Amino acid sequence: MTQPAATTTPERRSVQRPIRAALGLVTGVVALLALSGCVPNNPTTEGDATATLALTVDSSADSCTVSAAEAPSGSLAFTITNSGDQVTEFYLLADDGLRIVGEVENIGPGITRDLVVQAKPGDYYTVCKPGMIGDGIGRTAFTVTDSGADLADSGDDAEAAAAAATNYVAYVKDQIEALVPATTAFLDAYRAGDDDTARSLYALTRASYERIEPVAESFGDLDPKIDFREADVEEGTEWTGWHRIEKDLWPPAAEDNNGEAYVPLTAAERAYFSDLLQADTGALNDAVHEADYTVSIDAISNGAIGLLDEVASGKITGEEEIWSHTDLWDFQANLEGARVAFEGVRDIVEPKDPELVAQIDEEFTALQSELAAYGSLDAGFVSYTELTTEQVKDLANGVNALSEPLSKLTAVLVG
Repeated sequence: MTQPAATTTPERRSVQRPIRAALGLVTGVVALLALSGCVPNNPTTEGDATATLALTVDSSADSCTVSAAEAPSGSLAFTITNSGDQVTEFYLLADDGLRIVGEVENIGPGITRDLVVQAKPGDYYTVCKPGMIGDGIGRTAFTVTDSGADLADSGDDAEAAAAAATNYVAYVKDQIEALVPATTAFLDAYRAGDDDTARSLYALTRASYERIEPVAESFGDLDPKIDFREADVEEGTEWTGWHRIEKDLWPPAAEDNNGEAYVPLTAAERAYFSDLLQADTGALNDAVHEADYTVSIDAISNGAIGLLDEVASGKITGEEEIWSHTDLWDFQANLEGARVAFEGVRDIVEPKDPELVAQIDEEFTALQSELAAYGSLDAGFVSYTELTTEQVKDLANGVNALSEPLSKLTAVLVG
């Protein structure tokens, strides 16, 4: 199986793990609809099965220690103490390693903060993020057993929509926080002329961006600067970003370059385009961390639809990664991002149209299964050029089968 020889830490793989179960979102100090409801203000371990169970977390410079690896379903209260010397975050992740079930940000050194969530039975992970950047440390399995407690959702659609928006913003921040240092590592290798390392980091680094691409598109010219393909650049506009560097790392033959021999970028030009990509990625990170940054409920569902459109218009045609042929990595990341966005509003839509939700679930699972036949983000995918015409057609049919019901999501959500 050919791939850009991706090398990742266990922590990075945990955050960028491909879909293994239904995805969704949750968080802040409120857990997402599928997992949340009203919780007591004063956590206690006394009382019936619905009482809040208290757990402690120690976040240090090199560990994330939780007082227990298992808890009964219901209301869980994590008390997080930062014993390190950097501001930290604590996350409770779902079984796929992508969904944020609960998170607390901005825990200063020596400070203690609480996170209360309503957790259904299942498998989860805990992780801390000293410095509030990167993939986090101390990822550990956490199991929620069935207590028999009634965890029925409560609240009206307005409350649910507000929670979904909070949760999606948390997911976006997490993905971009992973993107920033990964992009730096990629660009450091590229600037230094270590093309083998740069090529090995290219596709997997881009996954965090591809999962939340509609967010970047919402910030005016940031997406064109970061991710425009050569064919999309208007005459007179400077071509910058990932794909400008991609072409230099996988230089085309003359017949694939309008009949002209490709001229490699000089060291100074490499530094120039690297600096621009790093600055634009930093600007995106700053934008989503503005205090007033939020998303509307329809933007979440439309983001899911938009990511499938990205697959249909670029990845499935092989036009997105025309030089590196790493389109299937982008395909996987777009699919993951679309499912996370869908799961973020799933519990609002399901009571209104359970058949639509069931159909979307089925098509997501089918398409993911078909894509998995060609690899994964962890192990790598086959080069897009190795797919036969029939295989591309089958994947396209899977994308179309999912796109059709998914296109109805927003209308049902806001209707």
